[in-house]
Amino acid sequence: MTLVCDLSKGKCKPCEGGVPPLSDDEAAKMLATLDGWQREGNIISKTYSFKNYHETMAFVNATAWISHREDHHPDLAVSWGRCTVSYTTHAIGGLSENDFICAAKIDALLAL
Repeated sequence: MTLVCDLSKGKCKPCEGGVPPLSDDEAAKMLATLDGWQREGNIISKTYSFKNYHETMAFVNATAWISHREDHHPDLAVSWGRCTVSYTTHAIGGLSENDFICAAKIDALLAL
């Protein structure tokens, strides 16, 4: 596994299982490069807040596009003015580099 210096420039690799999830140390190093993301077991998540429902849904749609392009899909909990994004790699039962790459790409949306 190669740590991408800027995870948002990384590209997800297909994961069919058969590879181990990241170790706790590897996951902690990657998590430290992300702003505001939390880890709970095999999941990383972050809640984004917005001024209104329209901005929330625009964020959801942009997140869906990134997920489609990377072929790695989060769980989304959407409500008025907020969206919680959660990543895990189900095929390996834990966290993979793909989770952190996508998290960084989602964060990059708000830096545009």
